[in-house]
Amino acid sequence: MNADSTGPHVVVAGGGIAGLAAAHRLAVAGHRVTLLEAGTRLGGKLLAGEIAGAPVDLGAESLLARRPEAVALARAVGLGDRLQAPATTTASVWSRGELVPMPKGHVMGVPGDARAVGGLLSAEGVRRIGLDGELPPTGIGEDIAIGAYVAARMGHEVVDRLVEPLLGGVYAGDAHRISMKAAVPALFEAARVHPTLTAAVRAVQRAGAAAAPADVAGAATGLGGSVFLGVEGGVGTLPGAVAEAIRAAGGEILTDAPVTGLRRTGATGWQVVSRDRVLTADAVVLATPAGPTAALLTEHAPAASAELGSMDYASMALVTLAFRRSDMPVLAGSGFLVPPVDGHTIKASTFSSQKWRWVADGASDLFVLRTSVGRHGEEDQVDREDADLVDASLKDLAAATGLTGRPVATTVTRWIGGLPQYPVGHLARVARVREAVAALPGLRVAGAAYDGVGIPACIASAHRAADEILATSKRTDPGAGHSL
Repeated sequence: MNADSTGPHVVVAGGGIAGLAAAHRLAVAGHRVTLLEAGTRLGGKLLAGEIAGAPVDLGAESLLARRPEAVALARAVGLGDRLQAPATTTASVWSRGELVPMPKGHVMGVPGDARAVGGLLSAEGVRRIGLDGELPPTGIGEDIAIGAYVAARMGHEVVDRLVEPLLGGVYAGDAHRISMKAAVPALFEAARVHPTLTAAVRAVQRAGAAAAPADVAGAATGLGGSVFLGVEGGVGTLPGAVAEAIRAAGGEILTDAPVTGLRRTGATGWQVVSRDRVLTADAVVLATPAGPTAALLTEHAPAASAELGSMDYASMALVTLAFRRSDMPVLAGSGFLVPPVDGHTIKASTFSSQKWRWVADGASDLFVLRTSVGRHGEEDQVDREDADLVDASLKDLAAATGLTGRPVATTVTRWIGGLPQYPVGHLARVARVREAVAALPGLRVAGAAYDGVGIPACIASAHRAADEILATSKRTDPGAGHSL
């Protein structure tokens, strides 16, 4: 802790990217910060590692660059020169036994032109999309499940073959449960004012094209307008860089320090209990998953606690495989998605050595790829033994690509309860949670449970929480925040 700092003391619970981003925002603004992480490492679902000596991400691997938050944070903590555009962004869909190039001109799998999906959908599926223009407008109210809405307008095949695999890669969820308003807000708003879904998709595409000159990835990063960016050495190196910046600004970071209780002290202060340690704080940011946050809010905001306690999470596993390049067939693009309707184990595969130059450069004689397994309600898949997940991945890879070689190394990384689900009404629930929490001076929440599961969205929620605390903080006794 920076003994010279006289700013208010803020305790941040949770050392994932949201907690780190909140702590960084507060520390550089002059507040005294203590970050408490329950586990033994920082970063949450961002994890850099290696396989057979090759560096690789074992968690999230890319940053959505068309939102500014993640790229700006990476630059702020000294990683700007390590931002890297993908070497290829050409992906496929493994559908009906064939690898079909991902169609162009869609919004989260919803096409703006039926002809664009002719190579992936059946003739009947393409014809059904065209009926969208003949149907009367569909009322969507305050929210609607994206799968149900798209199926009603364009048919089930476009949901099964495009929307489901794309949404599954983001939320590991079911398109027929996922909120359109939360998951694809631009399309939701367009669908409220346009008579057909096709017209709504085209409106979103026009808006995106109009905004392209100001695109963050192109204009702000100078990296060619890529929608996604990686970090040389792995996106998993971002948490460590943020932690270093927090410490440099005088912040304190403690691991193996779960927050087990909150107590009010006076009108605005807090005591934060962590094992045998009690911290006195002027403000608290809870950047923990919904379940732990609900437990901490039970006494202070029971309505918010109940809302968060009912939130579902999905689990998933990443199977990382390293092969000798001499054993590899010719593979095209950055990988492929898998429609769940076809009944395969894996839901996607990323050809890491083709997608990221830094992976290829780190082990030129190896080819690294990874598969993902697990959707909401498929916890039994994630619970399988490592060897079973590897064998299932190899079986699917052989069927999809013709790969028959054996890996020289494998790593299975599980993210149990890692992805919050956004059902219909999610944003209304978040608004209720925030309203209840706002009644507690000096307390805010942040993280993937609220405004989006992607890295920029998590950082944005952290900045919102930090900025609200900064706006209301008052100078306090410099001695506040010491352990009792």
